[in-house]
Amino acid sequence: MIDFEPLRRKQRTIQEIAEGLDGEKLARLTNEMCDLQLEAIADAEDADVVFVPYDPEAKDVVAASEGEVELAWTLGHVVVHATASSEESAALALTLARGLSVEGRSRYEVPWQEATTAAFCRHRIEESRRMRLAMLAAWPSSPHLDNVYQPYESWPAMNAIGRFITGLFHDDDHLPQLRKIMVQARARRSGGAPSAEAGDASIPAR
Repeated sequence: MIDFEPLRRKQRTIQEIAEGLDGEKLARLTNEMCDLQLEAIADAEDADVVFVPYDPEAKDVVAASEGEVELAWTLGHVVVHATASSEESAALALTLARGLSVEGRSRYEVPWQEATTAAFCRHRIEESRRMRLAMLAAWPSSPHLDNVYQPYESWPAMNAIGRFITGLFHDDDHLPQLRKIMVQARARRSGGAPSAEAGDASIPAR
């Protein structure tokens, strides 16, 4: 997997990390990330998916409603959010690779309330894998890597490869969250208290 720590420490840009990557490598990295997500929830049960973890730092500034701003995210919520972001990155990367201008966003997120079973979460990850690999397969043989845009004011301009791996970067941020929710869920199963006693199992700010 890509080491995103230099990006988090602001020592490298996303475009610098993208150097040397191509469509084939992006496909391999996508498969690796999806495999890691599935591994993180390998023993998840339906009750774990809707279990609300202890997350004292929960704060979603772009929540759909005011009541959800400080709502701790369930396992299902994290899965639908992470997959939606990676699919958007793949879609916009395809636009750039075809030599077109990016106009607005390209995002659809499955309502998190629909994610209620472990089978749903595993299917969502596999479906996202299929969609992202299909979008990579749609790149032209000679992608327009000189075609760039700036998605966020605080980020430098990026090309198709840079835009694609922003999705992997976002996935990488949420992997520890999936694992920590599962730590708490297993503790709940065994009669433990997924609260302040969970200590390092609390979910970090997103």
